[in-house]
Amino acid sequence: MDIYFFDLDKTLYWYDFRHRLPELSRLSGASQYRLASTWWADGYEVRAEAGEWPTVDAYLDEFAKVTGGTRLTLDEWAAARSRAMTRIDGSVAALRRAAELGTVSLLSNNPAPLAAALPRLAPEVSEILNGNVLVSFMLGARKPTRELFDRALAHYGATPGDAFLVDDSMPNIVGARDAGWTAHHLADINEIPQTDALSVAIEAFAVRRNA
Repeated sequence: MDIYFFDLDKTLYWYDFRHRLPELSRLSGASQYRLASTWWADGYEVRAEAGEWPTVDAYLDEFAKVTGGTRLTLDEWAAARSRAMTRIDGSVAALRRAAELGTVSLLSNNPAPLAAALPRLAPEVSEILNGNVLVSFMLGARKPTRELFDRALAHYGATPGDAFLVDDSMPNIVGARDAGWTAHHLADINEIPQTDALSVAIEAFAVRRNA
């Protein structure tokens, strides 16, 4: 069973945190400096991505507690995040093609609200994935740790040889390859993802697996 795992940020959607932070500040009432210097710089987001606050409510409660702002609703959290996201059409086309060749799945380092809000944030991607969504908080580990890759395979009852990963992060690519996966680094030139090379890599994996 071939499984094509796709990262989200800077892989399926371009992501620019600079467009997210001001809206989070406006909605929560906490300053941009306070948000960045507590939740992100102090490592709370990384901890959330690894599953420390595994529900939407737990995450949003902790976010308000740490930053001192008004507690956000999921809709507000999603509205702020959506400002940072721009669909990469070539990557979405590659995801659709991969779905014709095998199983496709998201594999993203993110906290619980991302999974809950995905149909709103990335409706076309969500439709193609058809429920195959693995976000790191669900697995209790983050890329590029070996635990993350092993648990993702176990979720689908797959082997390393079945797995293809596309990701913008080279450490994640190295981690996947060390776990026995095939992995393609989605490079960008001046913030333009090189999706033509991604399409070639997907077709090459399919041909090699089916030879």
